[in-house]
Amino acid sequence: MQTWKKVMRYKQIYLLILPALIYFLIFCYGPMYGIQLAFKDYNALNGITGSPWVGLAHFERFFNSYQFEKLLWNTVSLSLEQLLFGFPIPIILALSLNYARSSKFKKLVQTVTYAPHFISIVVLVGMLNIFFAINGGLVNEVITALGFEPILFMGKEKYFQPLFVGSGIWQNMGWNAIIYLAALSGVNPELHEAALADGASKIRRIWHIDLPTIRPTVIIMLILNFGQLMGIGFEKAFLMQNSLNMGKSEIIATYVYKIGLVDAQYGFATAVGLFNSVINFVLLITVNYISKKVSETSLW
Repeated sequence: MQTWKKVMRYKQIYLLILPALIYFLIFCYGPMYGIQLAFKDYNALNGITGSPWVGLAHFERFFNSYQFEKLLWNTVSLSLEQLLFGFPIPIILALSLNYARSSKFKKLVQTVTYAPHFISIVVLVGMLNIFFAINGGLVNEVITALGFEPILFMGKEKYFQPLFVGSGIWQNMGWNAIIYLAALSGVNPELHEAALADGASKIRRIWHIDLPTIRPTVIIMLILNFGQLMGIGFEKAFLMQNSLNMGKSEIIATYVYKIGLVDAQYGFATAVGLFNSVINFVLLITVNYISKKVSETSLW
């Protein structure tokens, strides 16, 4: 009764969050009913509930597959490379913009760096194919003009990860810098005034004032990034994939698509996807726990 009174008292606030709750119930929690496919030999005629249980057979098949190590390594290495190079750059960009003297220059850089975020993945990959094409591509035209042989960027395995990560940084660094700019706006100006009076350089002000202030934000974003370490987007990897770079471009997400939707092995695909999600969940819990012990900053 007491709870209902509180709900009625703040009913307008609850009504505001109701659409979000409905969204998550329908699109996030509702589909979790299908997780049982990972433990069943699914047959469309029998349905989910009527299909026989097979226990951990799908997981054993995946772990014993000759592709398991390659898929795991490709996914983890691509994720770590993306985190290693992609995570610090928005912070550096935000710090640089924070110290820009010209407001016009700052707005110009913000617009130029934000804009790529709104380019669709399909268009982005199309741009990569045009710029890095071996015949007529802008990059190869420059290489040829310098007297070197053109390079088949989109068809060699060793270039897949640099192109994937580099294009991702270019597309998202401006957008990801917004949250750090917002955090930097909370820095007490008196601290900078005192530091300037003491003759501190910009580097020392960044190190001793700005970074400690935004450290909780950086840690939270790092935890969230680790929680998505295995969750590389399927679309971009699939669109950049071809028969020549398959050794590096085949990740768990593209593998799940092929065995699930193309080969109609729904139970096996669900098991592989569940394995991927469990790894992400364990990483999120672990990194959050370590962060809470070390820095006293965590998600919960």
